[in-house]
Amino acid sequence: MKKYLLTIIVIFGLTAAVSADTIKATVNGMVCGFCATGIEKTFRAQPEVRAVNVDLENKLVTIQTKQGQTLDDSKIKKLLGNAGYSVVAVARQK
Repeated sequence: MKKYLLTIIVIFGLTAAVSADTIKATVNGMVCGFCATGIEKTFRAQPEVRAVNVDLENKLVTIQTKQGQTLDDSKIKKLLGNAGYSVVAVARQK
């Protein structure tokens, strides 16, 4: 019984470790569709990114990473900063 329980715990832990992240960055300075298109193009060019969505009304950039990959907060801030935007907050979800 202990081996069975330990096996389940290990499998669950490995599954969580390779799951994709959803990263939500609150960004100031985005005001138009051109802003959204530029941000989406920038993040889609990153090898870790599976999908990206820009919500101008809520000033939110949602990034979904590929399985087993992630983007560091510093890289997100650098990419957005180089494009002329300021990052207010970065939150992550599994």
